[in-house]
Amino acid sequence: MCYVAVDEAVLAEKFAVMRRVLDERGWRVYLGTEALAIGYGGIAAVARASGASQTTVAAGAREAADEEALGALGPGRSRRAGAGRPRAEDAQPGLRRELEGLLEPTVRGDPVSAVTWTTLSLGDLERELARRGFRCRKDALARMLHEDGYSLQGMSRVLEGKQHPDRDAQFRHLNARIAEFTAAGEPVISVDGKKKEQLGPFHRAGRSWRPAGEPVEVRDHDFPDEKLGRIAPYGIYDITANRGFVSVGTSHETAAFAVNAIRRWWLAEGASRYPHATRILLTCDAGGSNACVSRLWKDGLARLAEQTGLEIAVCHFPPGTSKWNKIEHRLFCHITRTWSARPLMTKQDAVAGIAATVTAQGLKCTAVLDDAGYPEGAQVSDQRMRHLERRVIDRGAFHGEWNYTLLPAPRPGPEPEPERTGPDPALPAALAALAGVPHLHDLAGHAWHADREHRLALARGRPRLRNSGGNRLLAPATVLAAAACRIRLGMTWALLAEILGVHHSSISVPGGHAVTLLAELGIAPEPGQPRITTAAALRDHATALGITINSTTRHQTPDPHTPAPRDTPETTS
Repeated sequence: MCYVAVDEAVLAEKFAVMRRVLDERGWRVYLGTEALAIGYGGIAAVARASGASQTTVAAGAREAADEEALGALGPGRSRRAGAGRPRAEDAQPGLRRELEGLLEPTVRGDPVSAVTWTTLSLGDLERELARRGFRCRKDALARMLHEDGYSLQGMSRVLEGKQHPDRDAQFRHLNARIAEFTAAGEPVISVDGKKKEQLGPFHRAGRSWRPAGEPVEVRDHDFPDEKLGRIAPYGIYDITANRGFVSVGTSHETAAFAVNAIRRWWLAEGASRYPHATRILLTCDAGGSNACVSRLWKDGLARLAEQTGLEIAVCHFPPGTSKWNKIEHRLFCHITRTWSARPLMTKQDAVAGIAATVTAQGLKCTAVLDDAGYPEGAQVSDQRMRHLERRVIDRGAFHGEWNYTLLPAPRPGPEPEPERTGPDPALPAALAALAGVPHLHDLAGHAWHADREHRLALARGRPRLRNSGGNRLLAPATVLAAAACRIRLGMTWALLAEILGVHHSSISVPGGHAVTLLAELGIAPEPGQPRITTAAALRDHATALGITINSTTRHQTPDPHTPAPRDTPETTS
């Protein structure tokens, strides 16, 4: 083999270009072909010019000269199968078993072992395996983890709270209502409050394009600063029009603030967008400022319905399903993206960021600032709620606590109850005459007063401090006459209550004391007296004796908790 003179500087220039485009095998074979072309001394010359070892050049020369060797490796391979350093798990039996033990959710062995969940990082796994006698680098660990089906993952916020048994049924009802309103051309909005945001130079997640080396400087901690204040955005998302409206409040996020945000949306956009609307559908969460149990929320919507003349239908999402509210993933997520990587220095910055929110799907957003004060702790009286429930709120047949409508005009009120009339002033005397004791009050009046005062003094533990004015339901003469009829004519307390126009307990309780008192005075049943059990029998008996009985007529059973009208009360001198 002859030697061909060669300029190694020229070779070095060629090799510098070819090294960048050839893989390991191609580079080796190329160097071998150059060495074969030079002849004797070619391997050494090529090695010097390329910087490769003579062993590599010689191996490339052998492969280039051997046709079978060129095709033996197959496409895409640089070395023979089995060549190179053995894999860590093959060289160290038991490595995979130890790795699987570290990856298990629970720690085996010593419960106070230093191996905790933090060892799930590659660096900690490498150090823990080294402590157990295995040598394995992070790249080999990553390969084995991928082979076993592991991957780097963050947490997924998909677990919901306790699910209501009618969760799916409420979703079907809600979707049906949305389809109904949309088909009729009526507005459908999704409303909710976004989380409060701290104003000032505070860090916000995300990145933005800026000149190199000039990041936005913010505080190194996120402790709240009361002087800078916070904002509470409340959003309204028009589902049909794909438009957002956000009221940025600086006070408390109350139901009054939420309702005022809806009012401002209607006046600014809704009324012009839906000029012929007669009703509106609100979809919202079951908690927060628009909670389904909030009195203030319902009272505010009732006033809004009255002001706008709209029927306001409300459908709440079941508890624990707020992430399905359309405003969350059609408006709020895009506002968060607009705000990313930039601090909200002032209220105006926040409003401007919301107003600049747009998407390729056509979303546009309006933002307004609401500096009004909304104090917490406002209450709606029981009387107001009774009025709303009876005349303004129309509860749905399916889960009325979630699905209801606020009417713009109250329903007609119920018919007034007939006025109650007290007993005829002459009735006590007539009853006493029927019982055969015409001068009953003269006989037992003083004893009744003394007995009553004695009982009351025992009950209160002391004598009366001042005159009460005789404010009692039935006068003593009436009670004594009724007790006499009970003794002499066998009349029931229920019949006497019907005649007197009072509740059963209003006569039976004081009448029981009067029966005892009259028995002590010698008033007892007389033989031959008829037993009267009905109002008709009483009228017949009174007619036979020439006595007129004018009883009180009642059209319905009285409420036991509502006092009946008083007859002439006694006076105490």
